[in-house]
Amino acid sequence: MRVAIAKTYKLFIGGKFPRTESGRYLIARSNRGRHLANYCHASKKDFRDAVVAARKAFPQWQDYSAYLRSQIVYRIGEMLEGRAAAFAEELTLSTGCSEKDALAEVHVTVDRFVHYAGWADKFGQIFSSVNPVASPHFNFSFPEPTGVVVAIAPDKPSLLASATIIAANIISGNTVILVTSDRYPLPTLSLAEVLATSDVPGGVVNILSGQRVELAPHVATHMDVNAVSDGSGDETIAATLQAGSASNMKRYSAWHLTEREWGSAKAEDPYRILDTIETKTAWHPMGV
Repeated sequence: MRVAIAKTYKLFIGGKFPRTESGRYLIARSNRGRHLANYCHASKKDFRDAVVAARKAFPQWQDYSAYLRSQIVYRIGEMLEGRAAAFAEELTLSTGCSEKDALAEVHVTVDRFVHYAGWADKFGQIFSSVNPVASPHFNFSFPEPTGVVVAIAPDKPSLLASATIIAANIISGNTVILVTSDRYPLPTLSLAEVLATSDVPGGVVNILSGQRVELAPHVATHMDVNAVSDGSGDETIAATLQAGSASNMKRYSAWHLTEREWGSAKAEDPYRILDTIETKTAWHPMGV
């Protein structure tokens, strides 16, 4: 009788799949206690490596045209669509949901990438402006990416919420470090395999698994992180992130959504893109 190979889910940093430098691993179990797989328990050093990778990728990614970023995010949706059955099975095993609900979540996740891909070359037109000024100048305001963003995923819906926060942040030119759900990390860790084959440059999206409450202080105090998108729904984590962000002027935004709302229009609000962009203003003399 053949014994199936038990998969060990790794981290996703800089477009590669390293093991945690700490050597620590956690066990993913089903709702019935079945041992599904081992996955990496990310450390402070892993987080620092992810920040370095995200910072290195940022200049190139922000310089990509909005159209090109749109095409790449759309490609993520295409690749995920091709693996819908496998992701649905993983969601069912991990969370205990029905096969129908799991497949529905995967399909909404695909649609969510397509939705935000469509906004990549449009939000700049909507959120920019020509401002009236009392001098002979043109005054323009326009959105630019803020830089390295850390995203914290909720437990449910683990795949859809992770994809939503990733897409909403990277279409503007930000790079992202996603900290997965504590309870259901496997679907998001598998999403890394889709990202690795979807034309996304290495370092644009990095994915860490482990304990959110352990990583939160490192996220809050790291001086090379520009913003935090917190979808955890955990008050303790939120307090830690906000306290640290106040000391170094890191932008903090919370996705206050219920499990049902992650699948609704509330999670598709284009104003969420504003959470992690900076509005820059330029002056230009008239007639020059």
